[in-house]
Amino acid sequence: MLKPTVIATLLTAACCQMLFAQGVKTPAPSPHQVITQDFGLSQITIDYSRPGMKGRTIFGGLVPYNEEWRTGANAVTTIDFGQDVELSGHPVKAGKYALYTIPSQGEWTIILNKDIKNWGTQYNQSDDVLRFKVSTQQLPFPIETFTINIDNLRDSTATLYMIWENTYVPIQITTHIDSRIMSEIQEGMKSDKKPYVAAAGYYLRMNRDLNTALGWVNEALKEKPKAFNIFYLKAQIQSKMNDKSGAIASAKQGAELAKAANNDEYVKMNEQLISSLQ
Repeated sequence: MLKPTVIATLLTAACCQMLFAQGVKTPAPSPHQVITQDFGLSQITIDYSRPGMKGRTIFGGLVPYNEEWRTGANAVTTIDFGQDVELSGHPVKAGKYALYTIPSQGEWTIILNKDIKNWGTQYNQSDDVLRFKVSTQQLPFPIETFTINIDNLRDSTATLYMIWENTYVPIQITTHIDSRIMSEIQEGMKSDKKPYVAAAGYYLRMNRDLNTALGWVNEALKEKPKAFNIFYLKAQIQSKMNDKSGAIASAKQGAELAKAANNDEYVKMNEQLISSLQ
């Protein structure tokens, strides 16, 4: 019969073998991140790994100046545009690209490359789709973890930015969607279910023909006379048309209907609009 100490030793060895066979999961030194942002009429998806400063000098140190950089860590960083865009005025077709950069003091070169399957350091300039330069900004405080994100979102513009250590790199994104939206509005108005609210809201944001937008809102209210959100939209349009008394009246109706529906958010929004007009 095996002694207890021998059994214990065998069990320990078996457990160790299982651990080595299964692998031990530990935190990644440069964590992987995927962000997807709705923009225009589609999405932008960024897939990258995020190294940290960890007490190191980054630009001009860990990341040399004037050399191609994988723009992150590990596998190649990719950015996927769901529609045609412009990056700082440079046209880019919808699709997925590898993102490389060349950091230098005060200015970075941004590179889109068609090879999205390489490891991050396996860069081939012959596969470049686009190169352009952008000015950088110095921050008064350090950013520990490398970050790529999208900010300042509007209907057709946004800012893609990279930030690490004391460096901020903004890239203006633009998409030309107005003609497509206007065409869809025109077609929609020919259908049985007319997009009154969406069309009026777009006209308001783009400062188009507000009389037409107001007419659409009134048609929408005939269909939904207790829709407090539509009354709020009407009040916004009237306010932009400098019809303060009309805007206040519409906002008051919207607030009353929102109270009846127990929607505190729209009560507050309508009351804030009334206060701004008085």
